[in-house]
Amino acid sequence: MTTATVKSTKNNLVEMLDNSRKLYADRPLYGTKRDGNYEWTSYEEFAEKVDAFRAGLASLGVSAGDKVAIICKNTEEWAVSAYATYGLCAQHIPMYETQLPKEWEFIIRDCGAKVLLAANTTVLEQTSDFVERIDELEHIVLLSGTSTGAVKTYSDLLKSGRENPVEAQQPEAQSPMGMIYTSGTTGDPKGVVLSHRNLIFECEVVLPLFGMTKDDRTLAFLPWAHVFGQVAEVHGLINSGGSAGLVDDVNTLIEELGVVKPSMFFAVPRVYNRIYERLRGQMQEKPGFIRSLFYGGLKQAKREREGETLSFLENLTLTLARKIIFKKVYNRFGGNLRIAVSGASALSPAVAEFVNDIGISVFEGYGLSENTAALSVNYPGARRFGSVGKPLPGVRIEIDKSVEGSKEEDGEVLAYGENIMLGYHNLPEITKESITKEGGLRTGDLGHLDADGYLYITGRVKEQYKLENGKYVAPAPLEETLKLSAYIDQIMLYGFNRAHNVAVIVAAMPAVEKYAEENEITASGESLLTDPKIRQLFQEQLDRYGKDFKSFERPQNFTLLAEEWGIDNGLLTPTLKLKREVVEKQFMKQIESLYS
Repeated sequence: MTTATVKSTKNNLVEMLDNSRKLYADRPLYGTKRDGNYEWTSYEEFAEKVDAFRAGLASLGVSAGDKVAIICKNTEEWAVSAYATYGLCAQHIPMYETQLPKEWEFIIRDCGAKVLLAANTTVLEQTSDFVERIDELEHIVLLSGTSTGAVKTYSDLLKSGRENPVEAQQPEAQSPMGMIYTSGTTGDPKGVVLSHRNLIFECEVVLPLFGMTKDDRTLAFLPWAHVFGQVAEVHGLINSGGSAGLVDDVNTLIEELGVVKPSMFFAVPRVYNRIYERLRGQMQEKPGFIRSLFYGGLKQAKREREGETLSFLENLTLTLARKIIFKKVYNRFGGNLRIAVSGASALSPAVAEFVNDIGISVFEGYGLSENTAALSVNYPGARRFGSVGKPLPGVRIEIDKSVEGSKEEDGEVLAYGENIMLGYHNLPEITKESITKEGGLRTGDLGHLDADGYLYITGRVKEQYKLENGKYVAPAPLEETLKLSAYIDQIMLYGFNRAHNVAVIVAAMPAVEKYAEENEITASGESLLTDPKIRQLFQEQLDRYGKDFKSFERPQNFTLLAEEWGIDNGLLTPTLKLKREVVEKQFMKQIESLYS
């Protein structure tokens, strides 16, 4: 069975920017907040900076095939540096500012970067000796701040580039545009090599399904070092002629929504989960009438969405709920939002329906770095909650049933299409294991297709394990569901070759402390977690949120922790994924005690 080819009007990202420069020259592209106000850069201004910085990089000796690494959050300079690099037929390698210096060093050494772009003086200080320690690295450029000594700045390269321009080169469609390094949940990060064609395919296939146009605006807070944010808010945005306000601090996200007033919103499930948790929590504080109207409105919104006919009173309930309650939530998102997209990890169907029915149309998609962000997606006119949508046009999904899962219909998801990576950098054997002879990507995810072609993801092949009784457990879906409890911040299930599952739970301490106060529990801080009443509270939460899962999947015992798992303590990746093996090793003593 063959995969349909999607014809493209552009060969590479350089050509794509040139095209958008002509079409949208005077339109805004990126907005940066300075002194409390957003200052917008037009497409023409952005492209002029790309031209200048390209020549500036060339003055440092960057040429075809070279690697330009960058440690920086989402900024205009990030996007300028990417397109300047492409115009030299070189490769752009992004990293997170939140990563540890040893992880930066590993990636820079592994990819063989010639130039490193450092976001600010803090990053510069942490990387200043890399040039001496890493053979291929020749230059570090400071993007923001004042340089001392021989280190050149972004402004220096723009100035020299304008004085000595260098014409843009046109990379081959199948040549590498750069790498996205995986989050390293099970070891060192791997460099996923993506081609210009991979990115063009995603831009021309995915975002049109959402109707993205030059009139759309987003609020960019997903890290561009991750493939989801990069495709949506850099390349896809530029291709469509839209604009994005750049969030400097995610803690001010709600305030920025009101200022930027996005029409599209790209986020990870954690954001939608918080909307769900906060609204439900706030409703507990409201008078009975408001609480009744809120939940009554949700019920009728769901019935309306499912095509049922509402009675006069039911329709009145929904109308009042929308005007009195739901509209306030919608306005917190700027009052202009038409589409919200969720990706990067699983979104609970309950959360998706909840967010949708209060008036924010949310669509879930699925993909990996290895397939350039998206393989399947729900979109207007084709959405099924609980699924990750239908395969993209030009993408074919197969289910390898030789890989067993916890459900009979499950197997490993295999994908074919023009968005499949070129391979892993310097890892030919792992590349060979990951891409079949026919060109199919082994995603490592378990799932199945329903009769209508919607894809359901049910776990990770490497994460699933067998209990002592031979039953398979894919822990992630249950973990994500249990985290909907206001009292559970983080959780990991364990049960490899054991009689039953247990759980290591990081408690949401502010919620636990509030519960203790309301129930006259005198203990405080971490000592609260050993109180019998608190233990009973968590057992009730596990029972309540885990009720739709099979009994053998649900944990029979648990331990409670107060300290959050984070990037700094090495338990989460920069994309906030759980480093399962690291967590297991660190808390094995507590895990063993749960079986005694």
